[in-house]
Amino acid sequence: MEETTKVSETALTPPHLLERRVRHRQPTVSVLKSKLKQGVSCSVPRVRSTLSGFFPVVRWLPKYKLREYVWGDVMSGLIIGIILVPQAIAYCLLAGVPPIYGLYTSFYANIIYFLMGTSRHVSVGIFSLMSLMVGQVVYREMYLAGFDLNEDSTASGLDVLNDTLGTNLTEGKIHSVDLMGLQCGKECYSISIAAAITFLAGIYQVLMAVFQLGFVSVFLSAPMLDGFATGASFTILTVQAKYLLGLKIARHQGYGTVVVTWINIFANIHKTNVCDLITSAICISILVAGKEIQERFKDRLKIPLPTELIVVAGATLASHFGDLNSVYSSSVSGHIPTGFIPPSVPSFSLMPRVALDAIPLAVISFAFTVSLSEMFAKKNGYTVRPNQEMLAIGFCNIIPSFFHCFTTSAALAKTMVKDSTGCQTQVSSLISALVVLLVLLFFAPYFYALQKCVLACIIIVSLRGALRKFRDVPAKWRASRNDAIVWLVTMSATALISVEMGLLVGIVFSMVCVIFKTQSPKVSLLGRAEDTDFYEDADEYKNLVPPPRVHVFRFQAPLYYANKESFLKSLYKAVGVEPFLEMTKRRKVEKKAKEMSSKQSKANGDKTNNGEVIVRLVQRELDFHTIVLDCCAIPFIDSTGMATFQGLVKEYKDIGVSVLLANCNTSVIDTLQKGQFFGKNDKDMSSLLFHTVHGAVLHANRTILAAESRSEDSVV
Repeated sequence: MEETTKVSETALTPPHLLERRVRHRQPTVSVLKSKLKQGVSCSVPRVRSTLSGFFPVVRWLPKYKLREYVWGDVMSGLIIGIILVPQAIAYCLLAGVPPIYGLYTSFYANIIYFLMGTSRHVSVGIFSLMSLMVGQVVYREMYLAGFDLNEDSTASGLDVLNDTLGTNLTEGKIHSVDLMGLQCGKECYSISIAAAITFLAGIYQVLMAVFQLGFVSVFLSAPMLDGFATGASFTILTVQAKYLLGLKIARHQGYGTVVVTWINIFANIHKTNVCDLITSAICISILVAGKEIQERFKDRLKIPLPTELIVVAGATLASHFGDLNSVYSSSVSGHIPTGFIPPSVPSFSLMPRVALDAIPLAVISFAFTVSLSEMFAKKNGYTVRPNQEMLAIGFCNIIPSFFHCFTTSAALAKTMVKDSTGCQTQVSSLISALVVLLVLLFFAPYFYALQKCVLACIIIVSLRGALRKFRDVPAKWRASRNDAIVWLVTMSATALISVEMGLLVGIVFSMVCVIFKTQSPKVSLLGRAEDTDFYEDADEYKNLVPPPRVHVFRFQAPLYYANKESFLKSLYKAVGVEPFLEMTKRRKVEKKAKEMSSKQSKANGDKTNNGEVIVRLVQRELDFHTIVLDCCAIPFIDSTGMATFQGLVKEYKDIGVSVLLANCNTSVIDTLQKGQFFGKNDKDMSSLLFHTVHGAVLHANRTILAAESRSEDSVV
């Protein structure tokens, strides 16, 4: 009898728990004082380190390997510069500003990123998506200011000079608005809006870098960004379609740009300019053919074909000598002045109107820049500093906004060209800026006769990559239905509602999908592999045996307020017993047993109550005595999750079932300890928490054997 008692006590001895390290946290005040002291301390090495960190060029330029790097940098810089010139002029159609400002933007952005960027390959400058988003704000504000948005109402060269200098060199009434004490015409007002929103976007990006808010980009998933880019490409295609046909249609303001614009196009299709239509067909054919040849023979061609430049040069000559503007009323780019306009402070009076519009611009711009810089750094075997990249792109917007520029970003297509043409460092960006500078100083006026339909063709053909994403939808669906749905929803919202709403819908829908996943995660009962202590999903693996009279349950998601009910329902369904219903059932049986016992005792004159015996029989109907919760797939729990665990332990204890936890990570354990789940001073931790599922199962079996042994001894 004594030996049996000793064995039972030994069996009930809890297993040894791992001892947690004691971590001594410094007081918050002392930590803040230390950081403040470190932040304000000044020394020559610290100043040198700060400057070299802020301008990474001073670190790598002195180590520049001239013979090894110069050829690749010069070639890639020249090629990107040649590509930039027609694109800089073309994307101004999207941004709603005169062509000269696209050249300014490309010039300044390349120089600033050369000084501040940490990526060797990223090409920063004008980007179709940024230009579209800027253009939507520009056209909206110009419409509200009462300007005529008809394409034929563009100002002459003297009008541009009037706007720039604030003088009156022409006669006649031209609509203008007062801006910072000067009368501002159409073109002046458009670039003032673009510069204001660019300045704010840069400020937001610098603040995000200073306060380490780069984590915001984690909410921009790859499927969401792909869908957003594709939907925006639809909008860009729609906005440019009128130029292909030579139609004079004002850009639609508000939601549903794609739908309304196509309705207007078909309503005015009879006004198509035949000259523009023929020119567009020829240019698109040449551009697409050039792209196809480039892709098919990319291994043989050392440098990309300058198809855009060839088309621009040929179309400009044809338009000039054919006098297409006068004879066929074909819209042309108009006067593009040489040289630089004196810098000016962005209009602060416009900033409150565009403050909210600058937020999506800032987020998308830095997201594309950081992701591209990290992607090409990984490909070429070096590292970048994301925080410095955010600073760099921020100042690529702040400083150029004083020089009449609009929002910039890294562009995938041009970055890939730089990488494929032997780019080694950002010296290539300096070469590209010099190419643009040559155009600004000498060749800009020669683009006067360039038709707008040619620029639209360049923009539309550049969208091929984004529009080809539709071919990847079946593969996306097979790989992940969730990602495919996010892509489709974001793309549809961006194309059918608006670009800004598409971004918001994409972010919210992506987050909802993540929450939905936690609402219905995979749950499973585990079985044990024979002669091992390995437990896995019995539905997924063969030859697994569930431990006798023990259910091992795994929940593969965090346990928090939003999925508490899902966790409970799945557990009740898996083990087949819901405590509340079981207790209700037992109470009914107990009540019925007492009533029957009372009737029998009255009939027989016997006062013995057999209700307790019947209740004990009911309690033994369950085929298990323990539930082990395998928490290895629960990354965290909140106070609601902890309360759920407490409720389970109490409710199942009432029906004679123990609930044990296994494989909890330290985050979950800390939460449980703070909520006194294991009792005061964690006195019950050794009997509730186990480091392995097998340890919990062995403890459960030992406990029930010891209880049954004591019960038998008491009967004897």
